[in-house]
Amino acid sequence: MANILAIDDEEGILDLIKAALSKEGHQVTTVSNFSTFPVEQCSHYDLILLDVMMPDIDGFTLCRNIRDLVDCPILFLTAKTMEEDIIHGLGMGGDDYITKPFGLGELRSRVAAHLRREQREKHHNFIISGLNFKLSAKEVFAGEDLIPFTKSEYEISEFLALHHGQVFSKEKIYEAVFGFDRESDSSAIVEHIKNIRAKLAKVNCATIETVWGIGYKWI
Repeated sequence: MANILAIDDEEGILDLIKAALSKEGHQVTTVSNFSTFPVEQCSHYDLILLDVMMPDIDGFTLCRNIRDLVDCPILFLTAKTMEEDIIHGLGMGGDDYITKPFGLGELRSRVAAHLRREQREKHHNFIISGLNFKLSAKEVFAGEDLIPFTKSEYEISEFLALHHGQVFSKEKIYEAVFGFDRESDSSAIVEHIKNIRAKLAKVNCATIETVWGIGYKWI
């Protein structure tokens, strides 16, 4: 059972989310007006569902404001599907997005996939391409410098690094990292990899190669 926070200005959406996830045994807190919610309580949750279009504050800004307080997955609920919106949201520290309207089965599966990812235990370090992956801490260092990856950026980097030399489509990366196979959501991988490359470039490291027409590999 997980402790889940759902933030959306539509009460009907919140009722559906609570009913669907409560059936899975989760404890769901719903918030329709975040201005009345104590922000420090966000750190008490295992996963946050966050609507993008809200009247008082947009979900992207809210994600940026709370990201330093929380270490759990943040999934955007959004009707926006344009590339620049996805880039913006993931750059703010979001892990994934679910496009409205969504089915309750999809919602339950996506939440379960992210919660499973959080429960994975790792106990070793490995060094590749001059980068030190600390698996237990989910951190990557270039020398003494910590690379500020989000959770999703770290998981994608770790997966590709552990399978260096192998080529994976964005759909396969999405399935391996998030545990949910849905082709339309793999566009998130493209944006995460853009962010990963930008952060690696700052430490003069270029390790993810695009194999045109196929996908990506760690070189």
